[in-house]
Amino acid sequence: MNKAELIDAMANDAGLSKADAKKALDAFVGATTGALKKGDRISLVGFGSFSITRRAARAGRNPKTGAVIQIAAKNTVKFKAGADLSSSVN
Repeated sequence: MNKAELIDAMANDAGLSKADAKKALDAFVGATTGALKKGDRISLVGFGSFSITRRAARAGRNPKTGAVIQIAAKNTVKFKAGADLSSSVN
């Protein structure tokens, strides 16, 4: 499912116009991004939680040449599915 299909599904399920569903989705993505940038954890009961984890710097290899390269440390987003979501998928 891509963003347009998600907007259509949200509009149909909630009885919203597609424009309102797009605004709601964009607001959710913006709020989530802002909170994660600040280092906050977002928990949606039954759905899951988003958090930031720190990946340490490490040595890697260039697959073409085999040369050792340094991969910089970075923050990554982690999603852990909630119990309700996990049980409904399985």
